[in-house]
Amino acid sequence: MPQPKYRKIAVLGYRSVGKSSLTIQFVEGQFVDSYDPTIENTFNKMVSVNGQDFNLQLVDTAGQDEYSIFPQSHSMDIHGYVLVYSVTSMKSFEVVQVLHDKLLDMVGKIQVPTVLVGNKKDLHMERVIKPEEGKKLADSWGAAFMESSAKENQTAVEVFKRIILEMEKFDGNAPSEEKKCAVM
Repeated sequence: MPQPKYRKIAVLGYRSVGKSSLTIQFVEGQFVDSYDPTIENTFNKMVSVNGQDFNLQLVDTAGQDEYSIFPQSHSMDIHGYVLVYSVTSMKSFEVVQVLHDKLLDMVGKIQVPTVLVGNKKDLHMERVIKPEEGKKLADSWGAAFMESSAKENQTAVEVFKRIILEMEKFDGNAPSEEKKCAVM
């Protein structure tokens, strides 16, 4: 049995986009609607992906806006990033783009393993950002994209599995059958 791989993941985004709800849904399997937004919290979870166990440390960051100073701690020893916006908030979509730029400046790389997540997809009536817009942004970053609803455990799990796959790919350990579509 191979040793579990330790991976540290930062969950970033504007306030009230559902970062904590998504993280807690993944870690504890429950939907928490209200959560103290001022604190940064760290969660640990073991998860198995493609037969490899991963010991994840998730840093659920306090919500940030475009003027926040990007904390050094969010770039130190972090293996992957989950950047979250709400499909109901144009502001959160703009902020996530600023955060991504700051993140790259901080780590000094042109690319880091990232999953862009459009959360709150269950709020159909309030949606202002189309899936195509999120996908286009993620493509421009070379990042993975998905929409989720923190209310649904399935999508929360998928988000974190996806970031593991992105980190593995980044480390050169990707199973090649993950490539589902080729653009000619």
